[in-house]
Amino acid sequence: MIPRYTRPEMGRIWEPKNKFEKWLEIEILSCEALSELGEIPKEAVKSIRKKAGIDIKRIDDIEKTVKHDVLAFLINLEDRIGGLSRYIHKGLTSSDILDTSLALLMREAADIIIEDIKRLLEVIKKRAFEFKDTIMIGRSHGIHAEPITFGLKLALWYEEMKRNLERMERAKEMISYGKLSGAVGTYSNIDPEVEEYVCRKLGLKPVSVSNQIIQRDRHAEYLTTLAIIAGSLEKFATEIRHLQRTEVLEVEEPFEKGQKGSSAMPHKRNPVGCENLSGLARIVRANAFASMENIPLWHERDISHSSVERVIIPDSTILVDFMLARFINILYNLIVYKHNMKKNLKLTKGLIFSQRVLLELSDKGLSREEAYGLVQSRAMEAWEKGKDFKKLLQTDKKISKYLKKKDIERCFDMKYYLRNVNRIFERVFGKE
Repeated sequence: MIPRYTRPEMGRIWEPKNKFEKWLEIEILSCEALSELGEIPKEAVKSIRKKAGIDIKRIDDIEKTVKHDVLAFLINLEDRIGGLSRYIHKGLTSSDILDTSLALLMREAADIIIEDIKRLLEVIKKRAFEFKDTIMIGRSHGIHAEPITFGLKLALWYEEMKRNLERMERAKEMISYGKLSGAVGTYSNIDPEVEEYVCRKLGLKPVSVSNQIIQRDRHAEYLTTLAIIAGSLEKFATEIRHLQRTEVLEVEEPFEKGQKGSSAMPHKRNPVGCENLSGLARIVRANAFASMENIPLWHERDISHSSVERVIIPDSTILVDFMLARFINILYNLIVYKHNMKKNLKLTKGLIFSQRVLLELSDKGLSREEAYGLVQSRAMEAWEKGKDFKKLLQTDKKISKYLKKKDIERCFDMKYYLRNVNRIFERVFGKE
C-alpha cells in the first residue's frame, strides 16, 4: 500500500515567505547588475545583501495602509537597509518583480508536477505488464464490442500520460521567462543588460519584447496544460467508476480497513476517490478558462488579470499535484477481479465474435453487405432471445453453405484477438 498523500512541497511554494524571498532576490540581483554597469557602488550591494530581509507581518501591516503589495514590500525593505534603499527598484515597475517571480514559482510547481507524472508513469507501466494478458471485454458506446486485455487499457493510459509529460515540460519552458523592462517595456529607465543579468542568474530567459507585463498567453498555456492533465485523470477515474459498478465489478478502487461507504448502508463500497478526481477536474478546467480570459488586457496592461491569477495558479497546481498523487495511490492498489472479466466476456453468449464470422464469410466470396446481413440476422436473434450465437450460426443453412463447423469454431478463438498485444506493448514501452 502506497502511503496516503501528505507531501507539503507544493503548498509551500505559494506561501508568502517563498514569494517575498523571490522578490528580494530579484531586487538584489538587479542591484548587482547595476553595479556591474557602474551605476551602484559594489560595496553598497554587499551591504544590501547583508542587511536585507523580509518581515511578513510588517509587510501585511503596511499593505493595509498603502493598498499595494510591492510598495509594502519595498517600505519594509527600506526599514532594514536605510539610505541604501535608494538603489532598490531603480528603473523598475512592480510587474518586473511580480512577473519574474511568478515565473520562478510556476517553474517550481511544474517541477513537482513533472515528478508526479513520472511516478504515475512508473505505476501504470508496472500494472500494465501485470495485466498484459488479462482478457476482458472491450466496450464501445458502453456496449460489449470485442475482447481486449486490461493491460492494453493501461498501455493506452501510459501513452496519454507520456504526452502529458511532454506538455508539462513545454509549459514549464513557456513560462520560464522574466522581464525587467520598466513601466511600459521600453527600458526607458533601466538598461536591458540588467534584465539579461538577472534572468541569467535566475535560470530564466528574458522575453524578447514586453509591455508592462509578460504576456498572459504563456500563463494560459500552462493552465490549459494542467487542465488537460486533470482531464486525463478524470478519464481514467471515470473508467474505473464504470468498471466498479455492481453489475460489472471488474475492478475496484482500494477500500481500506475501517473505511465506510455509507451512513445508511453498511454494504456500500463506493468509488469515492475516483469521483473526487472527476469533481476536482472541473475546477482545473474552469481555472484554465479564466486564464484565457486574462489574455486580452487593455493597452500596455491593466490589472484585471492579477486577482484571478492569485487564485487560479496556486489552486490549479495544488489540485493537479493532489490529483496525481491520489490517482497513483488508487492505481497502485487497484483491485482487479479477473474472474468477473471472464464472466462478463460470456454475457452476450458469443456475440462479441460476430466480426470474425463476417470476415470469414467475405473471404468465402460473399459481398460484405450479404455477409453482414446473414450474421446480423442471427446476432439479433441471439441478442433478443438470449440464445447461443455459435449454435445459431451452425444451424443456419445459408451460413453452412460457406462455413463448416470447424470454420465457425475457429471464429470463436479468443487468442486471435490478442495476437498483436506484444507488438502494441513494444510500441508503447519499447523492447524490455
